[in-house]
Amino acid sequence: MSSGNRQTGKWASVVYSLRLLVRDPMGLAGLILVTLMVGTAVFAPYLAPRDPFALDVMNRLAPPSQDHLMGTDQMGRDTFSRVVMGARIALKVALTAISLTLLGGLVLGLAAGYGPKWLDNFLLLVFDTLRSFPTIMFALAVVAVVGPSLNTVILVIVVTTVPVYGRIIRTQTQAIRYNEFIQAERAMGAGIFRILGVHIMPNIIGPLLIVASMDIPVVVTIEAGLSFLGLGVRPPTPSWGSILNDGYSFIRNTPWIVIAGGVPLILTTLGFTFLGESLRDIFDPKLRKDI
Repeated sequence: MSSGNRQTGKWASVVYSLRLLVRDPMGLAGLILVTLMVGTAVFAPYLAPRDPFALDVMNRLAPPSQDHLMGTDQMGRDTFSRVVMGARIALKVALTAISLTLLGGLVLGLAAGYGPKWLDNFLLLVFDTLRSFPTIMFALAVVAVVGPSLNTVILVIVVTTVPVYGRIIRTQTQAIRYNEFIQAERAMGAGIFRILGVHIMPNIIGPLLIVASMDIPVVVTIEAGLSFLGLGVRPPTPSWGSILNDGYSFIRNTPWIVIAGGVPLILTTLGFTFLGESLRDIFDPKLRKDI
């Protein structure tokens, strides 16, 4: 088959998968919510009607109005603008952490699944050791050493999530490493990097990307939780977690801050979960509804 025909076939497959996704109500809802969240994060400076850092003490804890769509916080800052800018923080943390986690899990998982037995046992010990630490306790230890920051949040997420991806990749690698086409490549003298990069990785990356898409809301929630506890993004940087913390502190005065910080987390979780579930149904032959 020529390269042109292969390219056409790939585009046809993408279009067909997109049609299946749009025809699924849950997939369409997830796609809309994810597009809304990503669009808000990308165009946040243009969508925020006011400066999220501008103080207006005279209008502190004001209810929603035409001037402030979600009211103001305890310092008179526009809550809607802070929620919009908080989407950028959430997306930045999610994409950075998931990308680093995928890279680290891919390297360690392939090494464990295709390497010698002693390396497999050693990496499994490392995975189990890292997973034995509760995320919050590990975050407290890291913050005590390096201090709270956005990079600290990413570091905590990556270190606690890499073992999960590493185990998934290790299991899938071991499931196909003794297949006939792998053995044939080895018999023809193919090197380990060619086998891993050309034959094993393409067979495991698809399901892994679906898992990653479903883990994005988990990462966003972890970032919000750490920021809520004061272990993440430092004030006055807007974050959904810090907005929730402000709302919790002044919930007796106004409920709007808590609502403004909680609704984006709920919509983001639903959007990526719905999208991930639909993608899994489309790309997993065992779950395809049309077969």
